[in-house]
Amino acid sequence: MGYGIGSFLATVVSVFARVVGLDRDRAFYPTVLIVVGSYYVLFAVMGGSTEALIIETSVMTAFLLLAVIGFKFNLWIVAAALVGHGVFDFFHGRIVTNAGMPAYWPAFCMSYDVVAGACLAWLLTRSQPTPRSSATAKPADIRER
Repeated sequence: MGYGIGSFLATVVSVFARVVGLDRDRAFYPTVLIVVGSYYVLFAVMGGSTEALIIETSVMTAFLLLAVIGFKFNLWIVAAALVGHGVFDFFHGRIVTNAGMPAYWPAFCMSYDVVAGACLAWLLTRSQPTPRSSATAKPADIRER
């Protein structure tokens, strides 16, 4: 069930962001990556494990850096990092024991991340490169530099 709900929710959020215009700014998907990367830290705090907190914070920091680098240079990095976080979700239980994490979370998060990354990739294949300045970018599309 986690796979279906995660996939459905990522699709709904991506379509909603597109229709409303939230994804016009190139910061939308990098922000999504930062948020999904932070949940495991929250779960580590809830579980009360210092070891899990250190590991989860390290992993979150890596995804935060990828979000910033992708935002600054190329949104394809963000799309790949979202899918990469989905791969991390698949292996998460073998890497770290996090007692605060709900049992359904890895399946839910993996499917959400992969679908969100695929949605961003689809948007990027439909855009044309434009300069970094938001003043010259057309507001209806995510644009690469």
